[in-house]
Amino acid sequence: METILTVEGLGKSFKERQIVKDISFNVKRGEIMAVLGPNGAGKSTTIRSIMGILYPDEGIVKFHQCEAGEIPRNKIGYLPEERGLYKNVKVMDMILYLAELKDYPIKKAKERALHYLAKLGLEGKEKVSVEELSKGMAQKVQFIGSIIHEPELLILDEPFSGLDPVSQEVFKSEIKELAQSGTAILLSSHQMNMVEEICDRLFMIHRGQRVIEGTMIDVKNEYANFKCTIRGENEAAVLERLSHVSRVEQKGDVSIVYLNQEVVVPQWLKQLPETLSIQELSIDRISLHEIFIDIATDRHIIKEESASHA
Repeated sequence: METILTVEGLGKSFKERQIVKDISFNVKRGEIMAVLGPNGAGKSTTIRSIMGILYPDEGIVKFHQCEAGEIPRNKIGYLPEERGLYKNVKVMDMILYLAELKDYPIKKAKERALHYLAKLGLEGKEKVSVEELSKGMAQKVQFIGSIIHEPELLILDEPFSGLDPVSQEVFKSEIKELAQSGTAILLSSHQMNMVEEICDRLFMIHRGQRVIEGTMIDVKNEYANFKCTIRGENEAAVLERLSHVSRVEQKGDVSIVYLNQEVVVPQWLKQLPETLSIQELSIDRISLHEIFIDIATDRHIIKEESASHA
C-alpha cells in the first residue's frame, strides 16, 4: 500500500521539558492507524505537529508527493477533540463553510452533505442551528465537516466522545468504509474496545516515547496471553498451583487466572480439579484495554510475563 503520511524523528519541547522524543511512524492508504497513550503522553502534540498547528523542534512530517514540511490542508480532514462549530449557524451552512475552506466545489459539497446527513440519521436537520442539536448530533455534523472534501488523510481525535452506543456503531462502520475506499486514517481514542475492533495498526506513546508499535495481530501475539475467569468460591493458592498459571487475581467470588504463552487451552481445561467451584467460566485473551492500563500505570506485569515465557 502507498504511504500517505510519514513521521520521522519527531521531537518537541516546551520550556525545556521534552514532550515527544524521536517519534516515527507512517500511515498507508486504506489503513486505520491508532495513536494511543495516557493523558500527557504526547499524542496531542504529535497530532498538532502533523497538522502544522505546532512546529516540531526535530524531525520531519511528510505527505506523499509533497516536500517534507509541506502541509496540503485540502487533502487532510481533521476532527479535533475540542469541538469547534459555530453555535448560531445552520447545519448545512456550517458544512459548506468547512468545504469552502478546503477549496472544495460547493455544489458537490452540498450533495455529499445531504448524503451523509441522511446516512448518519440527521436527515431534515440541514436548516437547524448547531446550538439546537444534541451533543451527539453536533459530533456527527463535525464529523461530516471533516470528510466533506474527500480527504486522503483523515485525523480523528476522540471521535467516539459524547456518542451513545448506537451512534458509536454508526461511526465505527463509517470509519471502516472510508478506509476501504482508500482514505488513510489516523485515530486517537481512549476507548480501547473501539480501537481493538477497527484499527489495523497501533502506535502507543508513554512519556513522549514509543512503547508499542505494530499490527493488532503483532501486539496480541506479543502481549495478549489467555486468561480464564472463574466465578465461584475458590482459594487463590489452589489456582496458582495449576500448570501454566502466571498469576491469579481475585475480587469476591471471581478469580482471574492469567496463563502463560505455552498453554494449550483445551488441555489446560481438562486438568482443572473437580473440586473447583465453577458457577461460570470464560476464556479470552487479555484485552487492549488491559495492555494500555498495564503500560500507562508502569506496572509492566503483562510484558514481563510474556518475556519470561518467550
